[in-house]
Amino acid sequence: MGTTGRLGGIARHDRPRGPMQLVDEVAVTLREGVVGDYRGAMRPDGPRKRQVSLIEAESWASALHDLGLSPDAIGWQERRANLLVEGLALPRNNGARVRIGEAVVIEIVQECDPCSRMEEIHPGLKAALLPDWRGGVLGRVLAEGTIRTGDTIRIEQ
Repeated sequence: MGTTGRLGGIARHDRPRGPMQLVDEVAVTLREGVVGDYRGAMRPDGPRKRQVSLIEAESWASALHDLGLSPDAIGWQERRANLLVEGLALPRNNGARVRIGEAVVIEIVQECDPCSRMEEIHPGLKAALLPDWRGGVLGRVLAEGTIRTGDTIRIEQ
């Protein structure tokens, strides 16, 4: 994979366990993360460390392959991630920065460990997402703007 990739998809959910909504364009703000996604909003006691979740399309496909499923058997948004990254290996180190489009910058804060909810989607999915950060990364917003499916994504260290 190269040093630049593409934003393959955007998803959000407005409440815990709520359905994931796919959108083509969304604002990403310091205060709310992905606007309309309940996880990114600031808490009354201060900013959230985890505002945005990103997953590599290739990692999702590998996890499904390990389960004997086709790459499109389960939609990537069922992982509960906000952004699908195509053609780019996301940084595996805290503090790395990812630019999406012209304005948005996300700082990687930690690995996104898969939860038991993945087992509800498909038996074995949690274990399939564990190796090599396949579950994705969590980040916080450093610079806000609007992102669109198809935007360029690049790593800025």
